[in-house]
Formats: sequence, C-alpha cells, structure tokens
Amino acid sequence: MVVFRKSIPRRTFLRGAGSALALPLLDAMCPAFASAAQIASRTFTRLSFLAVPNGIIMDKWTPAALGRGVPLTPVLEPLAAFRDRMVVLSGLANNEARKLEFEIAGDHPRACSAYLTATHPKMTSGADIHCGVSVDQVAANELGRRTQLPSLEIGLEMPMVGACESAYSCVYYNTLSWKNPATPLPMENRPRAVFERLVGDSTDPAGRAARIRENRSILDLVAEDLKRLMRSLGDTDRLKLDQYSDAVRSVEQQIQLAERQPPTRLPDMQKPIGIPDAFSDYAKLMLDLQVLAFQGDMTRVSTFMVGHEMGGRAYPELGFGDPHHSLTHHQGDTAKIQKVLQINVFHATLYRYFLEKMRATPDGDGSLLDRSLLVYGSPLSDGNMHLYKDLPVLLVAGGATGIQGDRHVRYPENTPIANLYLTLLDGLGIRLERFGDSTGRVDL
Repeated sequence: MVVFRKSIPRRTFLRGAGSALALPLLDAMCPAFASAAQIASRTFTRLSFLAVPNGIIMDKWTPAALGRGVPLTPVLEPLAAFRDRMVVLSGLANNEARKLEFEIAGDHPRACSAYLTATHPKMTSGADIHCGVSVDQVAANELGRRTQLPSLEIGLEMPMVGACESAYSCVYYNTLSWKNPATPLPMENRPRAVFERLVGDSTDPAGRAARIRENRSILDLVAEDLKRLMRSLGDTDRLKLDQYSDAVRSVEQQIQLAERQPPTRLPDMQKPIGIPDAFSDYAKLMLDLQVLAFQGDMTRVSTFMVGHEMGGRAYPELGFGDPHHSLTHHQGDTAKIQKVLQINVFHATLYRYFLEKMRATPDGDGSLLDRSLLVYGSPLSDGNMHLYKDLPVLLVAGGATGIQGDRHVRYPENTPIANLYLTLLDGLGIRLERFGDSTGRVDL
C-alpha cells in the first residue's frame, strides 16, 4: 500500500473576519514517512522562568541529603508528582545582587534585576537605568525567529512607578526581562491583554473591539476555516485540535467572567478590570495563558513574575492578612516564619497546577512538559537577611531534554547562577562563551 500525505506548514493560522489563530503542532505538519531526525527537527524545547518574591524559608526548601530519591521538604512536597523530572540545585548565587561600596541599601531591586541578567544594575532613580540582557531574551533572540512572539512576560502585580527604595528606579522591581541593558520588558498583568496578544492577531481592530464587547469567541470568527481543516486531518490531529480549541474557549470564558464581576476595592493594590478576585484564580488564569502560548507555539520563551521583590501582597485565602514582605523580616519569630512557609507552600501548589497543565497538553508524540526546561525559584534565598547566596533553584526538565530527574545537586559555594543559564542555553542549541558573571558551566 502506498500512502500519500501532503503536509501543512508549521506556521499555519486559522483565519476569519479579520482574525487569526495559531495552531498547535499537528502530525500533519510532518510529511508522511518522515525520518525520526526530520520529525525531531520539527519539535523544540520551551524555556520558562517563574520567580516568587522575597526569598523562601530555606530549611524548609533544601533537601537534607544529596543524590537521587531524597525525601522532599515541606515547600517541595506539593510537587511530588513531578519528582521524576525535578532537579533541586543548591549552591548557586545571584552574585551581581551584591552591594557595592558606594551603594546604599537596595537589596531587593538589585536582586530582581540581576536574577536573569547576572549583571549588576546601575543605582539610579532616573531614566538612565542600566543592567544587562536577560537569559530569556538571549534565548528569545534565537527561538523567537520561528514564532509569533519572541517571548512572553507575565506578572501578577501592577507596575510600581517612580523611585522605590534607596535611589533605585521602580523599573528594577517591575520586571525580570531585559531586551538590552537599557530596555526592560514590562510584565503584562491583564489577562485580556495577554489573551489578545496571543490569539487576537487581528487585521481589523474595530472588529476585535466589537468581538470583545459582545463577548464573542475568536473561535466563532475562525469557525469555517476550522471546519475545513478538521475535514482534512486524521483522528489524532482532530483530537489535538479539539483539545486546543477547548483550551482557548476555557481561557476566554474565564476572562469574560472576570470582566463581568463588579469592581471591588482592595486595600493594598489597584486591580485592573478583568482580574479575578481570588488570587489563586488569577494566578491559574495567567498560568493557563502561558500554557496556551506554548501549546499554540505562539512563543517558546516565557518569564512569569508572581510578585515584586519587597512586594506586600497579602494572602487572606490562607487565613491571615499580613503583607508578605513584612512577614519575611521575621527576626526569628516562629509565628511569622510559619506564615511565610504557608505562602511558600501556596506558591509551590500554584506551580504544581502549571506543571499538571503542561503534562496534560499534547505536543507532537508527547506533552508540553516533555519538551520543556522550566526553572522555579526566587532572586533571594533568605528574605529576612536579604541573602543572595545559595538560592532556591528548581529545574523541571522534560524527558526529551535528556536530563535525569529526582535529584538534589549541590555545586561549590557561590557558583554563579549564570553558569546554569549557559548550560540551559546549550540545551536549546544556543552556544555562548560567557553570560553575565559566568565562570563556566554546571553539570546537569
């Protein structure tokens, strides 16, 4: 029997009424009888960084033993279902967050801006900000050539403005990503804005505005093109496309529901229209958007900022209203330490939600998780002492990356975290001699 199958281009869009919707990776995008090497060339690895603010209770994060199969700590326990893909990395340092002799305070802005750049930021409260290119943008410069968006930057807090602490511009708090030393990339915190950036690629702005106003789905606008494509696909691809369409519609419905909520006054922060009242619902919606961006291959690089360094978000859903940052300055108070631990565990539980979505989302002959390098951590280790040494770093590496999980690895003291970034870039096929304050590479 001879099989003929015409492949469709990888960058195919569904179109209709001035709108366009990207597609996930389908079998039909690989020609019939393609070799394993050819199919592999159509697959790719995603890179994601998620940062939580104000450090972590480190003795509740760091496993007591090294090697494989070590017992998980209270902060890592929520992620137990993914331990076969997890590597806890100890000994890495955010050294460029250090305070120079002429500088005053500013531990939080230095830690935040140095975290992904491995570069010491210029102390200034003016417009003459200066730092370095962040690792996500190094990756985006290469991987972004093949996607709708080079990278996606998501945050869960409103940007701060002005001079925030010790003559440091608020810009240093507001983002993890730097396109170049003078260009920080804003973290988008509005679900609707992220969604429209991903799937609202419209040649008709007025039509897009009408669709949003009328609560119509983008799927309605591309329905005819979707039906035509479905008729030409095999059973496996139809299932993948159904799952993708369901994900798009689910996110749209969550955003529409949030936009219909009456505005509520929050004591410590302004909340844009369309953000769910419960923080966990908000975080999960934004994580859904990140997964959707990967699923549709709209981008392969993402940074996610749970909160600003020195951020004072309260978590009433945990049973207390104390601001996060003030709790981290616990001075050994066991009650405050316990509350910070609850916040740390809560953040890890939200990350588990993200990993579950990545594992459940098909991608080629596997899942999104299979072909991802995901980094979870914080720019500081000890929030009470403002320590930038021995950072909390968790690498979740998909099976296709070749990195073995279920391990705790400790590097020599003060190993620059930039060494990890060089190694991750190697895994993406991006070879640099040096990045930031790197001194070499690490063994993974």
